[in-house]
Amino acid sequence: MSYYFNKTLKEKDFDKAVEQVTAELKKEGFGVLTEIDLKATFKKKLDVDFKKYKILGACNPHFAYKALTSEDKIGVFLPCNIIVEAHDNGDIEVSAVDPIASMSTVENEDLGQMAFDVQKKMQAVIDGLE
Repeated sequence: MSYYFNKTLKEKDFDKAVEQVTAELKKEGFGVLTEIDLKATFKKKLDVDFKKYKILGACNPHFAYKALTSEDKIGVFLPCNIIVEAHDNGDIEVSAVDPIASMSTVENEDLGQMAFDVQKKMQAVIDGLE
């Protein structure tokens, strides 16, 4: 089982791709709580050059609340991460976590349907990218 969904965007500006991902997340009821710029972080902390690579921490408050009231340690899997990365050939790849794969180790039946519902939303985010 793959642990992520992804899509490659051709001829897309990196920052525009991040904006589009954020907009698609919003359509599915998610907000971006965190944005980690690994290129900038690695340059600052390690003085190394790295490709453009951002990790967006996305949260749907409705699902997060339901998950946490069902399993209080599920927060170790939150927020849902989506990465936007630039490849040397100019392509931008967007990858989103598959919540079914990440939550498959948790033995709580209440989370099964919820993970399925979030999976559909994450897949819709990826499918909505152009």
